[in-house]
Amino acid sequence: QVQLVESGGGLVQAGGSLRLSCAASGSHFNIYTMAWYRLAPGKQREFVAQITNGGGTNYADSNKGRFTIARDNAKNTLYLQMNNLKVEDTAIYYCYAGIGDLHYWGQGTQVTVSS
Repeated sequence: QVQLVESGGGLVQAGGSLRLSCAASGSHFNIYTMAWYRLAPGKQREFVAQITNGGGTNYADSNKGRFTIARDNAKNTLYLQMNNLKVEDTAIYYCYAGIGDLHYWGQGTQVTVSS
């Protein structure tokens, strides 16, 4: 069992930056593939970025060059550094952990980007 708690969301102007964190409780954090997803009003949940247990990363095309995903296995924490934020990045951002048939989600943190 893994519990995920996101933090770091907030209100920022377009062009600004935020760093999201996801603290994981439970054991074996290092074996999970971790990811960020987001849900914007009126839209479906959208993939943002992923980092495997080996450190490989993958990003949605809309985020490449602006977002960076990272993990600190010693701290059981996942990060998402978001730079050059756009109004369309406004959403609730969710942390995800998965391996095999096991899938865990956090409660989400709101990111609002104003113009």
